[in-house]
Amino acid sequence: MEYIIGIIGLIIGGLVAYLFAKKQVDNRGDLLYNEAKEKAVKLETEANKLKLEAESILKEANKEGESIKKEKILQAKEKFLELKAQHEESVNQREKKVSDREKVIKEKEHKLNEGLADLKKNRKSLVAEQADFEEKKSVLYRKIDEVNLNHKKQVELLEKISGYSAAEAREELVQSLKDEAKTKAQAHIQEIMDEAKLNAQDEARKIVIQSIQRIGTEQAIENSVSVFNLENDDIKGRIIGREGRNIRAIEAATGVEVIVDDTPEAIVLSCFDPIRREIARLSMHKLVTDGRIHPGRIEEVVAKTSKQIEDEIISVGKKTVIDLGIHGLNPELIRIIGRMKFRSSYGQNLLQHSREVAHIAGTLAAELGLNAKLAKRAGLLHDIGKVPEQESELPHAILGMQWAEKYGEHPEVVNAIGAHHDEIEMTSLLSPIIQVADAISGARPGARRQVVESYIQRLKDLESTALGFDGVQKAYAIQAGRELRVMVDCEKVDDLRANELSFLITDKIQNEMTYPGQVKVTVIRETRAVHIAK
Repeated sequence: MEYIIGIIGLIIGGLVAYLFAKKQVDNRGDLLYNEAKEKAVKLETEANKLKLEAESILKEANKEGESIKKEKILQAKEKFLELKAQHEESVNQREKKVSDREKVIKEKEHKLNEGLADLKKNRKSLVAEQADFEEKKSVLYRKIDEVNLNHKKQVELLEKISGYSAAEAREELVQSLKDEAKTKAQAHIQEIMDEAKLNAQDEARKIVIQSIQRIGTEQAIENSVSVFNLENDDIKGRIIGREGRNIRAIEAATGVEVIVDDTPEAIVLSCFDPIRREIARLSMHKLVTDGRIHPGRIEEVVAKTSKQIEDEIISVGKKTVIDLGIHGLNPELIRIIGRMKFRSSYGQNLLQHSREVAHIAGTLAAELGLNAKLAKRAGLLHDIGKVPEQESELPHAILGMQWAEKYGEHPEVVNAIGAHHDEIEMTSLLSPIIQVADAISGARPGARRQVVESYIQRLKDLESTALGFDGVQKAYAIQAGRELRVMVDCEKVDDLRANELSFLITDKIQNEMTYPGQVKVTVIRETRAVHIAK
């Protein structure tokens, strides 16, 4: 029984709980429904507001569009009126031009009519003048006939008196005039030629002297050895190294012979190539300054110095062509020009010599009215064949000519380089100018390497050699020792002996003397007859 009552109570409790829960759910649903309804009302209100705003915006846009439309229509009307006014103005201008042209045409037509009337009047007067002229012409012809008749009578009378016909007399007169004119012309021609020769010599001398005076460059003397000075003799041992390994390393790296002798505080560097000698000298200076002297360091310093010298060569070449105002040279030619700084010819620095030749050639060409820039170019390049990196059997002029042709130089420059020592034929006026400029630069006393005493002694030896022959009265060495003038006794030396004497003197100079270039021997024999009037 209790069990049944418990079940019934449980059922009743569950029913009550269900009813309570249902009531709670219904209350919550009503609450959510009311909230959703309120939100819907709010959204509807906002939508109405947005609709009203959109309608107002649409109305304003319509109004603005109408106003813009009206404004554009007004602008179009104004533009139309403006174009119409411009068109009417252009039409009026054209009409005005047409009317002006019509006026001009009418004025020209009026003037033409007036001119036509004047022409008719002039024609009538011309006809009258022509009739008068014909009458005067007939009178003149009659007078001419009378003159001719009188002339003929006078000619016949002269022929009878002189015994010559008119044709013979005319021919005789013409021939005499021809002879006289020929004589005067020949005298005049000879006078002109003498004056031209005199002026040409004076002008040539003036040009050469001006060129020499205007060019004054320093001359550097290069030797085949360089002396490297040391602070003290203790450094010599470090330069020699253990068993001479440092010297052997220097000689192997530079190709220069290092001579360490008893000379105090000095080492001699000997090499025929001045570039290699300069590399060795600079490398030695760096090694001594740094203090680290061993084979590895020697090779490193020599490599850096070689690169430095190569850069200096290019820099010197560029500076030279800029100083001379020469443009467009091939880079390889610029490098060759830079190498000339370290080369000498008979002791005369080759770069300074070439610069001097360029200046002299430019001056000569300018004085003669030729291309001065081309002359400078040829003068600078004329000795480039003297600085080959590998020795060649070709003459330096031919080698330089081949290089210039290879690197695209002007044909006149190429010919001037090849012909400045007469190896090839000269084909332009530039070639003799370069030859003359080269001679001027190299022939001056002191330009080539020789001390004054040795130069003077060589000249004295030349004169003494000639004076040692029988019959020689005087001997003069001129042109910096390039020519020897020998005066002989005309009673002791005849013409045949003079020629033989010239040969003997030349042979003795060749066998017994050392000299640069050539020596020209001129034997002069002259006979003088002197009388004194008292």
